[in-house]
Amino acid sequence: MLYLCGMRQWIMVMIVCLGVVWQADGQGRDALRIMFWNLENFFDNRNDSTSVSDAEFSSYGERHWSRRKFHAKCQAIAKSILWTAGEKGGLPDVIGVAEVENKRVLLRLLYNTLLHKLDYKIVHFESPDPRGIDVALFYRSSRLKLSHAKPCRLYRADSTLLRTRDILLAEFMRQDGVPIAFLVNHHPSKYGGASVSEPKRQIAIDRLRQLADSLQAAGTEQIVAMGDFNDTPVNPLYKRLEPTLLNLAEPLHKRGLGTIKYEGAWEMIDLFFVSREVRTRGMEIISIPFLQAPDKGHAGIKPLRTYAGPRYLGGVSDHCPVWLEIH
Repeated sequence: MLYLCGMRQWIMVMIVCLGVVWQADGQGRDALRIMFWNLENFFDNRNDSTSVSDAEFSSYGERHWSRRKFHAKCQAIAKSILWTAGEKGGLPDVIGVAEVENKRVLLRLLYNTLLHKLDYKIVHFESPDPRGIDVALFYRSSRLKLSHAKPCRLYRADSTLLRTRDILLAEFMRQDGVPIAFLVNHHPSKYGGASVSEPKRQIAIDRLRQLADSLQAAGTEQIVAMGDFNDTPVNPLYKRLEPTLLNLAEPLHKRGLGTIKYEGAWEMIDLFFVSREVRTRGMEIISIPFLQAPDKGHAGIKPLRTYAGPRYLGGVSDHCPVWLEIH
């Protein structure tokens, strides 16, 4: 089960929440803090679509995904964001997320947890993904002004729609008057083997490059692409993004670090790419202590998931969040 905060820890979370808001608003205004997190099957407990996953994650589905369990996951995500803010000296100004079912789960997360005290707004669009999952973005309205947002669909060479997650494009104006754009990704998985999946990821990479080129041509020089790319940062496909976007995850990968653990080995698949005009000290992986569990099959620890097979664990995701600060 999730190592839930006791009363003392809840009090500390409240102190962090209030203190971090003051700190982020009163200090460090020259930095933008960005977080990405794949929330792994962040479904509500309603079965209100034709998706198999939606039926599975419902009150009467095989996961017995109850309102209580959904609420516990919302609380754990919120506490994780506030804990990260305390560790990093300020709230994330932008949070990209993946594997969310709909806007309803985002609203519940935002308004039924401690996050309701903050100034986050939501950017979300429904995608054509068969599992019924999307990407989305939270942003702090006191720090960024939304200019434009849209879902960017993926198409094969014959113009047929690739039924997967869209790339979410959100353009903002910073407080200093500089435009900045964020591209949230969740690329096709390796399910079915590399020969089947790699062409799909190539379509996603080429679409991402096209979007970044268009943004720069329109005068937006600061671009941040983030997401679950379902591949490590050394895949030659990412060379297609150069020189428009630079790969920030490769140094972490070369050090043996990662965001998911597969068969005892860490893999780096949650990535940041930025344009040359973005000034940063590099990306980081966030290891949240109360969302780690012993890796009983191998050495060390691993992220605490909501489920291990059919068994409810009470965690959040098999992914660790990643973090970036723009200076």
